[in-house]
Amino acid sequence: MDLNIAHSPAAHCENGTISSLLRYYNINLSEPMIFGLASGIFFVHLPFLKMSGMPVTSFRTFPGVLFKRVTKMLEIKTHTRRFFNPQKAMMELDNLLMVKKIPVGCVVGMYYLPYMPIEYRFHFNGHNICVAGKDEKSGDYIVLDSNALQKVTISPEDLQKVRFAKGGTYPLLGQMYWIESVPKDLPPLKPLILNSIKKTCKNMVCNPSFIKFVGTRGIRYMGERICNWEKSMGARRAQLNLAQVIRMLEEIGTGGAGFRFIYGAFLQEASSVENLDWLNSFSERITQIGDMWREFAYKSSRIYKRREGENYSYNDLGELLFQISEKEDSFFKDLYARVKEIS
Repeated sequence: MDLNIAHSPAAHCENGTISSLLRYYNINLSEPMIFGLASGIFFVHLPFLKMSGMPVTSFRTFPGVLFKRVTKMLEIKTHTRRFFNPQKAMMELDNLLMVKKIPVGCVVGMYYLPYMPIEYRFHFNGHNICVAGKDEKSGDYIVLDSNALQKVTISPEDLQKVRFAKGGTYPLLGQMYWIESVPKDLPPLKPLILNSIKKTCKNMVCNPSFIKFVGTRGIRYMGERICNWEKSMGARRAQLNLAQVIRMLEEIGTGGAGFRFIYGAFLQEASSVENLDWLNSFSERITQIGDMWREFAYKSSRIYKRREGENYSYNDLGELLFQISEKEDSFFKDLYARVKEIS
């Protein structure tokens, strides 16, 4: 039984899964629009929270938040469940798919996904997939994964394994989520866009001054720490920490540059709404900041690989983060001021 949802690759797994769930109900929102409405862009650097023994750095809101925010804004009723019993988790999934005939979003560990190329596997327990059916003969599940070019299948044993994968920053507990009902008419888009932009700006620049590890202040904070990594922890440990930042930046959840590009695409799309054409200039600005994050990733990778003839240093990375922090701080403050003028 296939729920017949068209597969569409996405830049980010949670956006892609949300888009797939909405498409089943004939709600066609682009990935950038979903990300922008959910105020997905963010920054946090948490030395006290570890992933693979290294500080957590994130360039977006925490997993699960996007689905909750965008469905709430659209007045869509949803449900999320976690389980202690793997067998019960699979039975509930079958009930939703086979009896209620609705697609389900699942949060899984990437490392044991059998269709994922080996070189892309690592222990990250925050990957989102859309389960959109089950083959009644083989028992395999039909999956829409943003990383795949087409629909894929996964056996019940493998799906249960990835839903309860060990390790990571928090236990998965078979987490799954789905849409229970949608309104007859969706709310007007323009107020949603403006409110989401204000929320995003507040998240980035309006945190209390004593909270130094989030928003644009958090970018500067990470820059200050990077400048001292070699002295404080030694060359090898500094290299490992830098590798973790690169992985969070480029591999886990699209990364710093990618999320800035997606937000720029959101602003560009939103500019087509009545009297919001001025958002185009802000789209260009955040795209330029995305290029700076890409430069940071490039220089970080050269330091990590220790290429001969290249003299990038941790101080260079820190200085670049200071510049990015200033650019993003100015961007979000200007955007916030403009939105407040008209709403």
